[in-house]
Amino acid sequence: MEILETLYREIVGFFSFSGLIEIIQTDNYKALLTQDGIGKALAPLIPVLLVIELIRAFFFQRLSFTQYKIAFFTYIFNRVISRFISIGMVGICIGLFEPYAIFKSEFTWYWFIYGYVVWEFAHFVYHYLGHKVRLFWCLHSTHHASESMNLSITYAHFFLEGPYADIIRTTICILMGVNPPLLFLIMFVDGTWGAFIHIGENLMKDARLGFLNKIILTPSHHRVHHARNPLYMDTNFCNLLNIWDKVFGTLQDEKHEEKIEYGITRPMKSGDFWDAYFGEIILLAKDVYHAPTLKDKVLYIFMPPGWHHSGEHKTASVVKKEYFATQKP
Repeated sequence: MEILETLYREIVGFFSFSGLIEIIQTDNYKALLTQDGIGKALAPLIPVLLVIELIRAFFFQRLSFTQYKIAFFTYIFNRVISRFISIGMVGICIGLFEPYAIFKSEFTWYWFIYGYVVWEFAHFVYHYLGHKVRLFWCLHSTHHASESMNLSITYAHFFLEGPYADIIRTTICILMGVNPPLLFLIMFVDGTWGAFIHIGENLMKDARLGFLNKIILTPSHHRVHHARNPLYMDTNFCNLLNIWDKVFGTLQDEKHEEKIEYGITRPMKSGDFWDAYFGEIILLAKDVYHAPTLKDKVLYIFMPPGWHHSGEHKTASVVKKEYFATQKP
């Protein structure tokens, strides 16, 4: 019975039904008018869409366990680790940096717009560093390892990536005056949209969302971000607002003539959880060990993925430059 109870709690926890069940059981539907109530009501949305995506893929004979294998085992692995490691980086950063905020914002619609622009900048910084610093790429690469796109990828993260992301995003937002209640609302909106943009072709074939593709970052843009095509590499770092990708020149639309190839550029064992989770860390350790000088050892840690002490670099910037050189008439 204990096993069944544990299984029940895990299922309810995954689908995030507990908050909604509480509202229904207590007949407290007025809670749906509050931020907390809306959050509880919308929490099951992505898990339910994931199940629908799986069912559609099954009936249309497009279901492959390999497509979901890495995300599934990553979720299970992280659940086990989280029982022993709990790092409240958001709370820590708020406590440390709130006294040094340049000003104090309020919980109003115009401060929400300001806060979201700041949040997107903070997210851009964290995400950009995740692709441009080898050590951070080791944490982020697990999320990019899958060779397909589907909603399960939302759960495929190295367990230390969350704390690293929260340190950067929360610190920037708090120092820029985004107060904690406003920050938590922004995090909720961003987290919901950030999960939705991983929707796969089994559920949404063309993910450009019509005219919205010109205004915001759509699932189509995020599919581009997960591509290993030279044209698409290191683009679309924002999550909802595309403002900072436009400012820094990293915005890239999906091209009909350029079919997306998902995954990372290095050879890896297809669907292998251990390779997806620890592969980049092992390769970094080997490069550091074999580096001829102390300077090279340090550079391997902080230079972009693909940097080599011999000068024969295969970074994303080099690969893209070589690709565009071949496209010239």
